[in-house]
Amino acid sequence: MHRGLVTRRQAMLAAAAAATIIALVLLGAGRAAAQDTAAEEAAHRAAVLARLPPDAAQRVFGLETAPAPGPALAIGSYERGCLEGAVALPADGPNWQVMRPSRNRAWGHPALIALIEKLAAEIPSAAGWPGFLIGDIAQPRGGPMLTGHGSHQIGLDVDIWLRPMPNGRLSAIERDEMSSIDLVAADGQHVDPRRWNASYLAMYRAVAADPEVARIFVNPAIKRQLCREAGTDRAWLAKIRPWWGHKTHFHMRIVCPAGDPECHDQAPPPAGDGCGKELAWWFTPQALHPPPAHVKPLLLNNLPRACRAVADAPATAMARRGLP
Repeated sequence: MHRGLVTRRQAMLAAAAAATIIALVLLGAGRAAAQDTAAEEAAHRAAVLARLPPDAAQRVFGLETAPAPGPALAIGSYERGCLEGAVALPADGPNWQVMRPSRNRAWGHPALIALIEKLAAEIPSAAGWPGFLIGDIAQPRGGPMLTGHGSHQIGLDVDIWLRPMPNGRLSAIERDEMSSIDLVAADGQHVDPRRWNASYLAMYRAVAADPEVARIFVNPAIKRQLCREAGTDRAWLAKIRPWWGHKTHFHMRIVCPAGDPECHDQAPPPAGDGCGKELAWWFTPQALHPPPAHVKPLLLNNLPRACRAVADAPATAMARRGLP
């Protein structure tokens, strides 16, 4: 076998193992997920807290309820870092609504919050999409979450539901209890033809076109469908990255903001549309059924040094009152 193919396969297998490790560390005894209701989320949080050591970064940052004061800074990498000077996305906007408010995860770097608002305003005319239902962004001070994510640590990641925003405003109970739309067929090989329509292609294309967007993580079956329908305009597909899960939402990641010296960008996506052998691997038994793995949780000392100051910073009086 050609050495390049061996190296590529080894890298893919390593990615599979790493993703499984992240999932097990964060999900704990149960399977926490983007669609968990408030009661399910509370139960998963309690189970994780019961087994974490006192200096686990998940515990330290997962229990913070207010942002750290100071200039907005994304510190570290998407999977290992924290966030200073976070701002909250308002619960309601002209073309968005925040879901799962009881989680208190609608905090982000101002650059991401501004981009969400911008894209939400553009998406009705750009893609015929009525607006966004916003899932998890980050905790008030970023850092590892108690449930559900390996990234979302520096305020530059957001989950956007695949259910279009309804016409009316949802109540707090509806936002904590209702579910999104699962676009993937039961076999995991294709999208569900009863639910997939052309508006999804237009929506993904419009979001990927923004230069601040670094990656959009989607279920492999959704990537496969986008590859089939994209036509000759295919440059944007490079940002559409297949990853486990993501049946009911997509994960948008933006580049590090200018002037954040401690923010570490991910390498740009590989050249090409990613619709060939790279995508085919996601439908092999190795990808569909990755082996289980167990690792220790991140400790506070595993994060960038500046994150300790972020964790220890007192909340401002305004933040303690629960105001953005």
